[in-house]
Amino acid sequence: MPQIVIDAEGCKGCELCVHACPQNILAMGTNLNSKGYFYARMVEPMRCIGCRLCCITCPDVAITMRVSGTMYHYFAY
Repeated sequence: MPQIVIDAEGCKGCELCVHACPQNILAMGTNLNSKGYFYARMVEPMRCIGCRLCCITCPDVAITMRVSGTMYHYFAY
């Protein structure tokens, strides 16, 4: 089962991942990070299909995905 990992401190709250998710399982949270941004969170993680569109869409590379313990990175900065 895929697991989305969102770096709350790296998220700037642009909502691109929320709009990119075909399952609508991402939403903006109600808490602020240390930079003063609302960050994305998982609403229903069990419905994730592992498409990785949220990871690809994030301009800040704040979202990664784990599948069976393997971490997938799309950009090595």
